[in-house]
Amino acid sequence: MIHKIEPHKYYPEFRDQEPKPSDYLLLFDGEKVFLPSHTGNDAAVAGSSANEGIVKHPQVYLPTFEEIHKLLGIRQPMERFFLDCEYLFSIDDRAFFRKTAEDAGALMLPENDLYPSGVFRNFEPEYLAFAGITATQINRFRLDRKFCGRCGHPTIHSTTERACICPECGQIEYPKISPAVIIAIVDTMRNKILLTRYAGGSYRHWALVAGFVEVGETFKGAARREIMEEVGLRVSDLVYYKSQPWSFSDSAMIGFFAKLDGDPTITLQESELGEAKWFSREDVPDLPSTISVGQEMITLFKNGEDPLSQ
Repeated sequence: MIHKIEPHKYYPEFRDQEPKPSDYLLLFDGEKVFLPSHTGNDAAVAGSSANEGIVKHPQVYLPTFEEIHKLLGIRQPMERFFLDCEYLFSIDDRAFFRKTAEDAGALMLPENDLYPSGVFRNFEPEYLAFAGITATQINRFRLDRKFCGRCGHPTIHSTTERACICPECGQIEYPKISPAVIIAIVDTMRNKILLTRYAGGSYRHWALVAGFVEVGETFKGAARREIMEEVGLRVSDLVYYKSQPWSFSDSAMIGFFAKLDGDPTITLQESELGEAKWFSREDVPDLPSTISVGQEMITLFKNGEDPLSQ
């Protein structure tokens, strides 16, 4: 899964820390991030630690302050370029910072080097993919909280925690983390798992039933509701598997395995799902990756290692 970065260690706590030239910089233009390519820039990045961050296609990487300063031909001294940078987190002893093109004096970034957050689905190595997607979640939070949701006044960054503060009314806003459940429904009598395809969106592979937790719901209550709404099935023996931060949708995913209880006939919620089907272990399709908890759960069933098969 994308957040499993061992032996590297992630340090999420807030710090008031100054950048160094060798620290990583996530430079954003709106919701897109600047990722330069090795193609045509070999001299600029030769011998750089950023070479660790090669993506499969194209060959882009997470740059450091020093590399961005050189690649973009920024004339201001490095010390001034450090200004208006937000410390995000650290992995091992390397810090990651955020800066916007607007903060950099309306810096014009090459359009071909700007990427949406989805680029980190295939980024390598995975610990830098995790860093990149986590940075995009914090960036969205800052973009969405430029103004106070209560009184409309411009917000400021807290100097003691990761938060936006309204200096007018005192409202404090923290990063949005929406809990969502994801459930592997297993028909233990027939050794089959239910897989679905979304009706819309860009993800076209098979997936599990999932949905956001509503106000006042428990995680298990949300799981039962989502199963009934999306596929019209009853389940028993909801077994918690594990949780996962999922920055692509500002979520925290809570994974369950559930045993089918009764009739396996599917009643599809067509506004949400385009297809739902029971698969035996040998027929479960190969997945494009295992970066998500849902993909890991499907793979466990395929290999006969899920908790309901023990």
